[in-house]
Amino acid sequence: MATESFEEIVEDFEFLEDWEDRYRYVIEQGKAMEPLPDALKVPATKVDGCASQVWLHPQVEDGVFRFDGDSDAMIVKGLIAVLRRLYNGLPLAEVMAVDARAEMGRLGLNDHLSAQRSNGLRAMIERIQLVAAG
Repeated sequence: MATESFEEIVEDFEFLEDWEDRYRYVIEQGKAMEPLPDALKVPATKVDGCASQVWLHPQVEDGVFRFDGDSDAMIVKGLIAVLRRLYNGLPLAEVMAVDARAEMGRLGLNDHLSAQRSNGLRAMIERIQLVAAG
């Protein structure tokens, strides 16, 4: 149920056998994202449960889900970029149908993130689903 954009990441990961290269790829995805304006880094957009600072700013326009985000940690910012590729552009009704844990598992990330990073990723996914559920 992943977007075409996310499928590109899955394909890229198949060519990157070394986990260091995969981490670098995720970090590069984060660096390529526009930074979230400071005006949007407020308590309402802050995600609790993450070891680092994380902000997600979701928007729904014409029934289509999108979000922007930012973090003070490079790997987490990269994870936000990956989640954006998974969710952005989906009709709101489809957001809840995405099994984000399984999709991220296709990248092998579940096995290679620290417990704190895994908890943070789970918290970000929960926030996305909460917004999508209305």
